[in-house]
Amino acid sequence: MATLADMRASRLLSILMTLQARGRVTAQSLADECAVSLRTIYRDIDALSAAGVPVHSERGAEGGYRLLDGYRTRLNGLSPQEAEALFLSGLPGPVQALGLGAVMAGAQTKLLAALPVELRCTAERMRSRFHLDAPAWFADADQPAHLPLIARAVWEQHPLRIRYQSWKAEKVRRIEPLGVVLKGGAWYVVGRVDADIRIYRISRILELTLIDETFERPPAFELAEYWRDSTQRLSAEMHASEATLRLSPWGMRMLEAFTSPFARSAATIGEPDPTDGWRTVTLPVGSVRQACAELLRFGAEAEVLAPPELRAQMCETVAALNRRYAK
Repeated sequence: MATLADMRASRLLSILMTLQARGRVTAQSLADECAVSLRTIYRDIDALSAAGVPVHSERGAEGGYRLLDGYRTRLNGLSPQEAEALFLSGLPGPVQALGLGAVMAGAQTKLLAALPVELRCTAERMRSRFHLDAPAWFADADQPAHLPLIARAVWEQHPLRIRYQSWKAEKVRRIEPLGVVLKGGAWYVVGRVDADIRIYRISRILELTLIDETFERPPAFELAEYWRDSTQRLSAEMHASEATLRLSPWGMRMLEAFTSPFARSAATIGEPDPTDGWRTVTLPVGSVRQACAELLRFGAEAEVLAPPELRAQMCETVAALNRRYAK
C-alpha cells in the first residue's frame, strides 16, 4: 500500500512533468489534475523550489507557474514497474499500421536514454520478454491500406468521403472521424454521419478522400465509453432470443470455446443429472438460423430442448447432413 510520502513524491513528479510539458500552468489546473486542494499545490510548489527546481510564479489573468527556460529534468522519479509498463504500452504491429512505427521507435529510444542507468535494464528486459499479439487465434489481422490517412484525419479533425462495402450494398458517406479502434485484429473508424455516430470496418472502405476542411468534435464524446456501450448493445441485439439445451460433460467443457462472453454471462446452468452428468443450460442466442449454426458445433454433445422452432431446425439440418453423407 502506498504511504503518504509515496503519494506526495508521485504528485511532485506529476507537477514537475506537467510544468515541463506545458510551460505555464495555473495552480487551479494542477489542483484539479492531482485531485488535491489549492493549499496542497502551494505547499508542493514550495517543496519543489526548496529542492532546487526553478519554479517561477507569474501573477495576473495569464499567470501561473512555469519552469525556468531551458530547465529539463531526467525521468529519475519513475519506479522500476512504471518504467517497465511504459515499454509494454506500445503494440509494434498496430503502431506500424497507423504509420507511427518510426515515431514510436524514436520515442522509446529517447525515453530509454532519459531513464537512469538502473532502470534501463528492466525496461529492456520487459521489451524482450513480453509480446502482445492482438488478433484472435486462427484469424488474420487487418492490413487496411487507408488506415494511416484515417489516423491523420482523426488527429487533425478532417472530414472524409468514403465508398464503403456494407453487408447489403455499396455506399458513399461523408463522415467526421472521431476515433480509431483495434478489436480482435480488425480496425474500425468511429465517425459522425449527420447527427448519428456510426462504426465502419476500415478494411471494407473501397475508396477514401480526405476533405480539406476541419470539424469540431462533440465536446462530450468519449471514444472508450462509446465503444464499450456500442459493443454491449450489439451483443444484446445479436442475442435477442433464448435457447434451452442439454449438454454432456464434454459439451460443458466446450461451452466457453463455442459461446460468446455475453451469452455465458447470461446463461443459467442446472445441476448435473446423477445418471449421465448432463446439465440443462439456458442461454441467449440470435436468430433460429444463427443459433442452429452455432449449436451444431457441439455435435452429439448437445440436445436442443426449446424453442420448438430451433429444435425443428436442428432436426432438419441434421437430417439433410445424414442424407448427404449416406450416399
